[in-house]
Amino acid sequence: MSENADNRAEQARRPEQQNPWGPAPAPPAPPAPPAPGLPGHDPAAWLMYQRQLQFHLRQRKLMEDAAAKAANSMWRRIRPAEPAPVHTVTLVAALAAGLAAAALLGDGVGPGLLLAALPAMAAAYVAARAAGRRVRPWTLLWAAGCVALLVVPALRDSAWPSTLAVLAAVLLGALALHGTRSWPGVLLAPLGFLDSAVAGLGWAWAGIRARGGGVGRERWLPVAKAAAVAAVLLLVFGALFASADAAFADLLGGLVPDVSVGEGPLRLLLFLAGTVLALATARTAAAPHRWDRVKSRPGKARSRLEWSLPLILLNLLFAGFNAVQLAVLFGGYDKVLESTGLSHAEYARQGFWQLLWATVFVLVVIALALRWAPRGAPGDRRLVRAVLGTLCLLTLVVVASAVRRMDLYVDAYGLTRLRLSVVTMELWLGLVIVLLMAAGAVGGRWLARAVAACAAAGVLAFGLLSPDALIAENNVTRYQQDGKIDLAYLRGLSADAAPALDRLPEPRRSCALMGIRDDLREAGDLPWYATSLGQYRAREILRERPVTVDRGECVRLGAYGSRHE
Repeated sequence: MSENADNRAEQARRPEQQNPWGPAPAPPAPPAPPAPGLPGHDPAAWLMYQRQLQFHLRQRKLMEDAAAKAANSMWRRIRPAEPAPVHTVTLVAALAAGLAAAALLGDGVGPGLLLAALPAMAAAYVAARAAGRRVRPWTLLWAAGCVALLVVPALRDSAWPSTLAVLAAVLLGALALHGTRSWPGVLLAPLGFLDSAVAGLGWAWAGIRARGGGVGRERWLPVAKAAAVAAVLLLVFGALFASADAAFADLLGGLVPDVSVGEGPLRLLLFLAGTVLALATARTAAAPHRWDRVKSRPGKARSRLEWSLPLILLNLLFAGFNAVQLAVLFGGYDKVLESTGLSHAEYARQGFWQLLWATVFVLVVIALALRWAPRGAPGDRRLVRAVLGTLCLLTLVVVASAVRRMDLYVDAYGLTRLRLSVVTMELWLGLVIVLLMAAGAVGGRWLARAVAACAAAGVLAFGLLSPDALIAENNVTRYQQDGKIDLAYLRGLSADAAPALDRLPEPRRSCALMGIRDDLREAGDLPWYATSLGQYRAREILRERPVTVDRGECVRLGAYGSRHE
């Protein structure tokens, strides 16, 4: 989205609204006594006046410098413009978001999270249109990604992919609302919600006061009356039909939230949180922060020798390490393991974490190198591309080596959440390095948004593929091949793992599913809007094929032993 040109021109004509306090007025100049040669001239008074005048001029110069600095300060540059008056539809949508949050999120997170977020998105859309902002292709991409990420909690019972998906959705929502394209914008955009949460309340209150005073009353009053009449009719006839037919009562009970008096404080808190967040989203859409105005000064350019020598030596080190890795790959691990005395798993585990950190540090080195890179002539740019491109290529070999080591370790000990997470992170870091290479070849104005999009896509894929289901599938297949299984670890997986664990033979199947059964019993019967697809499938599996062994048998099989990560 981009701001309307008319709004920007209006803001330029009204600078006092951007800074309502304004700079302090300069102190008045001292009154001048009679000058030399005029009647009543006093030399002492004239000397005192000259000193006061010099002091006044110095103070005025300092105040003018301070005012100019404040007008050009970073905070003033990124502050949002004055938003257009809040639209009635925006207020109604924010209220609907608060009611949806109170009704759908009190029992847990599931499809209700997406349903509660949809009114907030509608409020943001209406506010943006009222402010004259246009929809851009990147805005549509961020908005679609945000909706897709909010689907993950509806599909997965596991908390960790759902939490990552919600955080990524907040990032994409901030990018969609702010329309930023720079690195500071991508990193700082979510912080805009904090300021908009406070400003949004005042913005909404000003709109409510205007309507309460008669402005627009003929527009919202009929809607309020119609909503009140509809609520009364639905309540009366719904209660009559529910008492007349048990099947309809059961259907209505599953669709309508069951709110008790004891849940009142929680529901009120959810209502307030949902309303405030919806208003913050709409306020941001109406007047976003200008994060792209945050500029970072490039570092002092170094000479070619000073800049390139450390990086060339680092490239030689990477090349030597990669040569050893290729020799091991073609010569076989057996010779290396025989000389080191390590097993396959020990060799793999010994180096994975170091290679992961090496990949992270390479990205830091590249960022610092670009800051101090020589840039005075075309030859300097060719040197930078050659040295950093070589470093990126060598780092990709390190990434491949790290992934191969983790593959060996998983073959020996099975897949876990930690191992799956870190290997996914390593693959994403490799993708970032590929993007850096592409930016060095064709230009990098798109790089910040591309990295953010790849991160969000990775989180989305992570959630849709169901990590706990992958872990369970890997360990069940491993058990079928070599008879090794860690029931203590599998028993702690979420309901997403139930379909894969159901393939185990008894009594190991029941021991693996016992933890999921206990978690579902503790959660109780949740309404549809708080039940994920993973929970639904697990309940169906346990209903058709219940757990058939007791805890003592599972203790004997090691299901309650120590678990590894």
